[in-house]
Amino acid sequence: MKRRIVLALCSLVIVLSACTPQAKGTLKIAVLPIIDTLPMYVAQQEGLFEKHGVQVEFIPVASAPERDQLIAAGGADGTINETLAVMLFNKKSVQMQVVRYALRPTPSNGHFFILASAQSGIETFNELKGIEIGVSQGTVIEYVTDRLLQAQGFTSEEIQTIAVPKLPDRMALLASGELQAGVMPDPLASLVVSQGGVVVADDSSHPEYGFSVISFRKDVIDANPQAVKSFLAAIEDATTLLNSDPAKYKNVLSEQKLVPQPLLANYQLPVFPGAGVPTENEWNDALSWLKEKGILTNDVSYKDSVNTSFLP
Repeated sequence: MKRRIVLALCSLVIVLSACTPQAKGTLKIAVLPIIDTLPMYVAQQEGLFEKHGVQVEFIPVASAPERDQLIAAGGADGTINETLAVMLFNKKSVQMQVVRYALRPTPSNGHFFILASAQSGIETFNELKGIEIGVSQGTVIEYVTDRLLQAQGFTSEEIQTIAVPKLPDRMALLASGELQAGVMPDPLASLVVSQGGVVVADDSSHPEYGFSVISFRKDVIDANPQAVKSFLAAIEDATTLLNSDPAKYKNVLSEQKLVPQPLLANYQLPVFPGAGVPTENEWNDALSWLKEKGILTNDVSYKDSVNTSFLP
């Protein structure tokens, strides 16, 4: 009799366990203080990760090199970066996979801006010919700069860039007029404009260049695919909430320092993209640019580096 009771209780536990949502793993996400991360913080604030059964820990990083070092050392499972960064990780073997767009320019919202200092007198594309433009070399910022100017018919000789890797330095040099032009992501671009800078161009008409992506280490994807799928489901829910009522999440902008304080009151949030990944054409264009620059010498497979199987 006792044995039958014990067996019945065990069966009940098994049934209840099968019906109860189970945690699908913990993911460590390296996060820069950039607007692209906003849906992740909204998902955290609204309890969407818990809803989808995944635990998420954010690890703040101050720069892209710090982010990449952390990923390479296995200290973070995923992050927001660009296809260029993923290609460099995968130049010898597949280390990372892109699983979703993070932020993508739209006709009403640029992501990267070519700015002229107030003292330069520059207002149009043609006035940038032969002018040194401050960029972080070998990054998406230089890539977007080249492609936007090439789209306007600039030759390689007419495109002149100068390395100013740190964004605060670029801002200071633009403000002082020591740098005639430079490229900044929003919302820092909006801050430069509020201080007298002039928008010469942005990537709103060329969304194929200035987007960011969510990427995970390949070994994490292989070991815990359900956690990645659940993470993206939470991001999808957060994106829907954010786009439908952006004003509701202005507290997150302040708390996470995603927008400079002087801009908070009037800053207009971009529209965040729904589920999707970069196209093969987008991938191949960025790859061609890296090879043109001599940063990569070999091809990196789109099929092996972009994973569509986790989109909700």
